[in-house]
Amino acid sequence: MEGLWTKCEVCEEILHRPDLEQAQNVCPRCQHHLPLAARARLTAVLDRDSFEEMDGALGPLDPLTFSDSKRYRDRTRGLRKALGMPDAFVAGTGRLDGHPVAAGAFEFEFMGGSMGSVVGEKVTRLIEKALEKDAALVLFSASGGARMQEGVYSLMQMAKTSAALARFRRGRRPYVSVLCHPTTGGVAASFAWLGDVILAEPHALIGFAGPRVIEQTIRQKLPDGFQRSEFLLEHGMIDAIVPRAQLRDKIAQIVGLLGP
Repeated sequence: MEGLWTKCEVCEEILHRPDLEQAQNVCPRCQHHLPLAARARLTAVLDRDSFEEMDGALGPLDPLTFSDSKRYRDRTRGLRKALGMPDAFVAGTGRLDGHPVAAGAFEFEFMGGSMGSVVGEKVTRLIEKALEKDAALVLFSASGGARMQEGVYSLMQMAKTSAALARFRRGRRPYVSVLCHPTTGGVAASFAWLGDVILAEPHALIGFAGPRVIEQTIRQKLPDGFQRSEFLLEHGMIDAIVPRAQLRDKIAQIVGLLGP
């Protein structure tokens, strides 16, 4: 049956999709972490049936009337229909091991998880909700960065979300930032790097500009594994690398120690 099987992009093992989904899209042979949908991430981490989505119908407009190979409004309309979600971020409240949390995750399939004005607004509202509810904040980032189709409206979200986090810190509740593959550009350069505790999935690409752009700019060969989570851990840029199957327990431990 079409769609019942897939192949690991690293070891090329043929994988049965239902079994793979049960394993949170981690290859059982080589432990490669395949992409995982935003709602699947939240379901895997939060307590069963505790998640209540916020701003589920909030979708982007087209402030610049942008067009490249396709009009921006047509692109987002098509993705909304194909993926069943209006933009690249899912946000809401729930519980984690009984603790109240505000949690959000990026959907990389929606324009590379790029952050436009709606994504920035949803992240900001989620941070404000965490402060209002006296809850811990957990964000899963998987993004190519700012959404070029919205120009400066997109870039403004970096400051907007960072300012919201500055207000959130007054409540003295923890913010756990989980960096997934990839976390780059404006998302990496704003709230993704501002966690009280920064975790990453194995072998995730994390940085501002990608390694190819950096090599072309400085005209030098980069070290092996540059900008991968293992490299960043070795150089003190993140706190821990946590395999996907262990993320729930690790985040629950952090929230239990630091949270309400």
